[in-house]
Amino acid sequence: MARPDPRGHFLDIDGRRMHVVPAGPPEAGPLILLEAGSFGFSADWAVVQERLAALGLRSLAYDRAGMGLSDPGPSPRDGVAVAHDLERLLAAAGEAGPYLLVGHSMAGLHNHIFAGRNRDRILGLVLVDAVTPAMGRDAQVTRYAGYYRRLAHGVAAVTAIGLFKPFTRWGDTIGLEGKARAHKRWAFADAGHNRASADEIAHWETAVGQALAAGPLDPAWPIAVVTAGVVRGASRLKDLQAAPAEAATHGHIDYVPRANHASLLGLAFADPIVDAIEQVLKAARSSPGL
Repeated sequence: MARPDPRGHFLDIDGRRMHVVPAGPPEAGPLILLEAGSFGFSADWAVVQERLAALGLRSLAYDRAGMGLSDPGPSPRDGVAVAHDLERLLAAAGEAGPYLLVGHSMAGLHNHIFAGRNRDRILGLVLVDAVTPAMGRDAQVTRYAGYYRRLAHGVAAVTAIGLFKPFTRWGDTIGLEGKARAHKRWAFADAGHNRASADEIAHWETAVGQALAAGPLDPAWPIAVVTAGVVRGASRLKDLQAAPAEAATHGHIDYVPRANHASLLGLAFADPIVDAIEQVLKAARSSPGL
């Protein structure tokens, strides 16, 4: 598949082009900042952005360095590098905050690091089937991360020689449509995207350490957790996922039993994420000092 045209536009940071996709009324409310998980990028959030825009809410999704349509960034591609890029990107966009952070999967670590570096600009968080720092140091998750790291490097190697190109129809496991679906399928077989994704996963342990070093989330921040049901034999990990919302003064937890880790973002199951964002906004607006 040919490299797609951008769904949004590009911003320049440090001589690099970063792809951003804004949605919703330009002057509306606080910015809802959407961070994709590993191997993910702005297209992952297309359904959520469309439904937020229909409610008059403003959001921004983007492609991290080297992923989607964004230019590669300097090494190492750890959590602090991701946070630094995002800070520069928001400055280039003229977005001073406050921000409602929404993160899927590994983006839970990215959100935690960014929030720790920008505490006075955070309105609240929505964690979507997300990894928390406490999960990151769990022995079971650490073993899985080692397997996933090897798998990611294998995917990068296979796509580098073009073996995934006949199978791009498998690239959308979320349940997207239109241009976003085409972008997701293109990225599935793109060597640069998969190489950058594998590089991020190679720095998993570093990102976990950086998230732990950022300190706990402020309990005054409203926090919602949306998770893809209760996985048999993994309730302990689901408890770790829910812990940030349970520790918050205003917490919201929603289990979506029929969704899986990817489809939670798509046409069939995105509504609980939108509802969680509305819950956090409502709590933030009623909380003095936020």
